[in-house]
Parts: sequence; structure tokens; C-alpha cells
Amino acid sequence: MLPLPSDALVSIAGVSIAGRSPGLAAETVEAVVTLPTFKRPQLLLETLASLKAQNTSRRFAVIVMENEADAREGAKAALPLFERGEMPGLVIVAHERGNCSAYNAGWQTAVVHFPNFRHLLVIDDDEVAEPDWLERMCRAAETLRADIVGGPQVPVFADPSHAGWADHPVFAPPYRETGRVPALYSSGNLLVGRNVLMAMGPPFLDLRFNFMGGGDSDFLSRASQKGFALGWCAEARVREGVPARRVEADWIRARSLRNGVISTLVEKKKRAGTPFAGTKVLLKSLALLAASPLRGTIRLARTGSLATGLYPVYVALGRVLAEFGYANEQYRQPEKN
Repeated sequence: MLPLPSDALVSIAGVSIAGRSPGLAAETVEAVVTLPTFKRPQLLLETLASLKAQNTSRRFAVIVMENEADAREGAKAALPLFERGEMPGLVIVAHERGNCSAYNAGWQTAVVHFPNFRHLLVIDDDEVAEPDWLERMCRAAETLRADIVGGPQVPVFADPSHAGWADHPVFAPPYRETGRVPALYSSGNLLVGRNVLMAMGPPFLDLRFNFMGGGDSDFLSRASQKGFALGWCAEARVREGVPARRVEADWIRARSLRNGVISTLVEKKKRAGTPFAGTKVLLKSLALLAASPLRGTIRLARTGSLATGLYPVYVALGRVLAEFGYANEQYRQPEKN
């Protein structure tokens, strides 16, 4: 195992460069893949292997954002690949804990170190990219003339008997076909144009969402408000590992409530500065809560799944609870997530 380099090379506040690939021609890189990691070194290596196997002629680099600044298991696992030149790019340490902090560190590092990239992509350390993922995402951005492109995160359940959960709204993709779309919600499989990052400016993700999640949804909402075009590439798939814990009733309920909380917080930011913004958001939340039993019954009749039927009820309840300060920070204790 190669030793970790010192933290002497600090280019951005709160970010250390742990290592880089030799002879990295940063000015020739067209696409940068950002990959946050926290205490999942083996899964991180599987993600990196899938990136190494990409079928593309585009010059791309990878930035691994280690968000566990003490043990640094992910950085230690990844560094040999970079230092041997098997993976082009950088391994950095984002010293401030939190989902948004890790993304901000990687995205700002990309802007600072790779002056000519066109596309920034995001993949998580519990995901594996299909071989044509990067090429399909970049091509979709170009053919759709979209500034931001999302793609499906296909759930791969640890217990095959849980496969039926794939259609639950927590796991199912928001769109089925490639094309322009009105909204995107997740950074788990995402492409963002450099032009978007330059216009939005750092910090890109709001740190108030650091342990709740939803910073990506908020960023995408704000980018859409600024007029950036959104697209979806159904063919650019990543496979996301789903541990058995995530199909337990309390986890599904907590995630559904959290989605409602995020919906309220994002909408409040979107309406900020407009007349009666808070009142309008609250009235919408109450209306959704009143309608949720009927919406849930329709879903139950269509799918036969009680969990799917309860989803709109929990989301609407989460929207209302957000008005009273409720925040389910599922990422505060990632070992339970």
C-alpha cells in the first residue's frame, strides 16, 4: 500500500489533495467525473472499476472526494490506482463532513484544476456505471442541447426477493424516456455543464441540506429557475446497490417523510421574495395532505402495494411537518442509512 501524501497541497479552503495521477494533462480533459465516498472503500473500488471500463474516446478524469477526514479508508483504497496511472485524476479530502460539503469540494476542484472541461458528471460510491454511461450522458447533453442531464439509478437489491420494490417511488426513476424534462431531483446519476457551474458559483449546494439530503434537488431547482435546460437519458444507467435495511418499513417511511420535507424547503426557496410565499407553500402542503388518502388509494388499487399507496400520504405529511421544523437527517448516521 502506498502511503498517503501529506496535506501540504491545499488549493481550496477545507480541501486537501491527497494524490493525483502522474502526468495528468488537465487542460485536455473534456469530462470530469466526481465521486464522493464515505466509509465504503470496497464499493468505491467497484465504482472506479466501472469508470475504468468506460467505452469512450473522450478524455476524462475522476475526482474522488473522501469525506471521512480521519481514517480515510476510501482515499487509501483509491490512491494506488491513481498513483500508478491506472485512473486519471485526483483524490481529495473534503474535511467538512456532509453530503453537500463533499459535492462542493469536488465540483470546485474540477473548476479550478481542469480549465477546459465541458461536462461534469456525478456518480456515488454505491453505484456501478454501465460501460457506455459516460458517452451516453455526454452525447445526450449535446443532442438534447441540455445544460443538465439526469439518468436512471437502477436498484440492485442485496436480497433478490426484494426486487418487487424497484417500482416503489423511492427507487423508481422519475422518467422512462430520453428527452427534455421539466425537473430533475437527484445527483446520483447526473451531468452538469461547466456553464452551469460558472453561473451558479460556489458554494454550489446549500450546506443546510448537508445531512438531510436534498441539496442536489435544491441546486437543480435553482438552476432550472435560471433558465438552464434539463434533460433525461434513459439509456445512461448506473446500478445502485440497495442493502436489505432500505426496504424495511421504518426506512421507507423516513425516506418518504424526508422527501416531503425537502419538497417544502426547496419550494420555499423557489418562492422566496414573492408575495405570501410562506402562506402559499403551507396551503399547498395542506391541500396535498387532504388529497393524499385518495391519491394513495388510487396507487394501492393500481399496484397492489400498500407501501406504494402510503407514499403520497407520508410525503404530504413531511411537507406539513417541515413547517414545524421537522428535519429527518438520515445522513447524520450513515451506518444506519
